[in-house]
Amino acid sequence: MSRARNHLRAALFLAAASARGVTTQVAAQRGLSAWPVPQEPSMEYQDAVRMLNTLQTNAGYLEQVKRQRGDPQTQLEAMELYLARSGLQVEDLDRLNIIHVTGTKGKGSTCAFTECILRSYGLKTGFFSSPHLVQVRERIRINGQPISPELFTKYFWRLYHRLEETKDGSCVSMPPYFRFLTLMAFHVFLQEKVDLAVVEVGIGGAYDCTNIIRKPVVCGVSSLGIDHTSLLGDTVEKIAWQKGGIFKQGVPAFTVLQPEGPLAVLRDRAQQISCPLYLCPTLEALEEGGPPLALGLDGEHQRSNAALALQLAHCWLQRQDHHGAGEVKASRPGLLWQLPLAPVFQPTSHMRLGLRNTEWLGRTQVLRRGPLTWYLDGAHTPSSVQACVRWFRQALGGSWGRAGTGLGEWVRVLLFNATGDRDPAALLKLLQPCQFDYAVFCPNLTEVSSTGNADQQNFTVTLDQVLLRCLEHQQHWNHLDEEQASPDLWSAPSPEPAGPTSLLLAPHPPHTCSASSLVFSCISHALQWISQGRDPVFQPPTPPKGLLTHPVAHSGASVLHEAAAIHVLVTGSLHLVGGVLKLLEPALSQ
Repeated sequence: MSRARNHLRAALFLAAASARGVTTQVAAQRGLSAWPVPQEPSMEYQDAVRMLNTLQTNAGYLEQVKRQRGDPQTQLEAMELYLARSGLQVEDLDRLNIIHVTGTKGKGSTCAFTECILRSYGLKTGFFSSPHLVQVRERIRINGQPISPELFTKYFWRLYHRLEETKDGSCVSMPPYFRFLTLMAFHVFLQEKVDLAVVEVGIGGAYDCTNIIRKPVVCGVSSLGIDHTSLLGDTVEKIAWQKGGIFKQGVPAFTVLQPEGPLAVLRDRAQQISCPLYLCPTLEALEEGGPPLALGLDGEHQRSNAALALQLAHCWLQRQDHHGAGEVKASRPGLLWQLPLAPVFQPTSHMRLGLRNTEWLGRTQVLRRGPLTWYLDGAHTPSSVQACVRWFRQALGGSWGRAGTGLGEWVRVLLFNATGDRDPAALLKLLQPCQFDYAVFCPNLTEVSSTGNADQQNFTVTLDQVLLRCLEHQQHWNHLDEEQASPDLWSAPSPEPAGPTSLLLAPHPPHTCSASSLVFSCISHALQWISQGRDPVFQPPTPPKGLLTHPVAHSGASVLHEAAAIHVLVTGSLHLVGGVLKLLEPALSQ
């Protein structure tokens, strides 16, 4: 559906509203619930998403954001204006009992743990996160589930028409993509009457549009690292300053153990704002005297996220005078880098249940399909990729990936993409110890043409740009592979445990490259080549002509056909992981 057609619909809607005597001034005093929902049959979910996609930011807007970075007030005032035009005031958000969470890695997992813990108490939860993996409605959840297509469509058009109605010559009628969804989430949570809302920061903190939240109940900062350097700064200390921007006067905040530099920045920011900031004790400290805590998310790094989530949930329950907060079992008055330690308490049965039941797709997720095992992790920063490598190697175990007992050879495949201002060479270098037999690169596009799938459309880049980026990734990988194959590097003994012979490594002389690389134009083509029809769920139509004309693709097809086990790590981008999940788990699109 064209943009002009939607504007015509909006104009007709506004004309009808005018005929009913609805003035802009009156409309500004009414919430979205007072607005009628268009009932035209063609105004379905995909139409709403296509219209939403026209609000995607482009490179020019990002440059504008960078220039305005020194003036957060300008950006926050613009967001408050959009909020007012939508029918809400900042004070209305206080009723949402918000838990506000930022960080570089693990903030989404922390939010997922926190939401599931509090939901286990019987509370009605809202959860706003980004990005989405398969469908955009995943970003706005109620009781852990993405809102339905019908609910998304209803609230989208209500907000869209409201903003069209209240525009004037002095302002842009529509906010950009992420701001629109943030506004929509606030309306959904208020209209659906959630008991609390867990809100994940988009980028940074101080200048993020979610930071119009004035009185959260509690704030959290997960592990810090380097990411979004063009927007947040090129050092961890500068990034920490941005993240600390969500602190509010008198509102408790918690963080996990950080390097001394960024932790000192968080401490200073908290002191300037008069925010009580606490350092979380480890999960081991909370487990003392009780059974180990089982986590629904794999990976050693998730223990830090779970420890932060427990403190956020415990603090929220205490501040809301909830009877199930649990008793503090130890006083921890000690200071570390001049930060008080958060209390050690005995996790309640509800907390244990919430941690155990937490699901967060695309993060340390494993799908086992016959001879294929897919390892999905959207790691996209150096520290998160390091954690991903540790998880992947641990998941393969001491046998380094043998499937069953003595069933034959196995193959390890990397499927990778990186976007934005991230350094792909640095990320790929961290992945080298996994000793992949093949490295496959493709854009974050499920199909070459995404016109039939609005949720996966991205208007901020062209196909030529993303394919060029993939070719650059391949060049980086090949260069690293050549370095690894040098005599100096091969003279050192491998630190990896012994395992079955790789189909690719065995025939090679000791000083040749150990892996081959390929670039595909979309995720579907990459998965078709990797799976070779052996995934019982992913059964695409006949592969397109030319898929096996490349020598490596042709020879690799035979290798993958014969392998007893194929282990595939998908990483580098959450959007890539989302596209893979869409194809491997069709139910997620329904």
